[in-house]
Amino acid sequence: MIEAWITQLRKGLLEYCVLTVLSRGASYGYEIVADLGKIDGLAASESTVYPILARLRQEKFLKLRDVPSAQGPTRRYFSLTAIGKVRLAEMNNHLNRINRAISQLKPPPRKDPDHDNAK
Repeated sequence: MIEAWITQLRKGLLEYCVLTVLSRGASYGYEIVADLGKIDGLAASESTVYPILARLRQEKFLKLRDVPSAQGPTRRYFSLTAIGKVRLAEMNNHLNRINRAISQLKPPPRKDPDHDNAK
């Protein structure tokens, strides 16, 4: 069942996606959820993202700043710490290595004789 595989893959990638969103600048939880939701395949609920934010903060990859909001409760802005930036760079390097490795497993694209003759 492909859904189970997709779920497991997404679980592993969401931390990376959250750090990547925050690499653009500080953001509050709901805004991170909205940013992920704009990209097909990355939508995640608040109940999924907030525990990731809490864990990343506990691990010192994120820092938190409370900002009063005129539209409601205080917003908690998350941003990358220096070690959070290092972690994201490490993740980027590893993902690039994995992508290169996987591409070596794939067969080369077959030439389409009909496409080649159309020239």
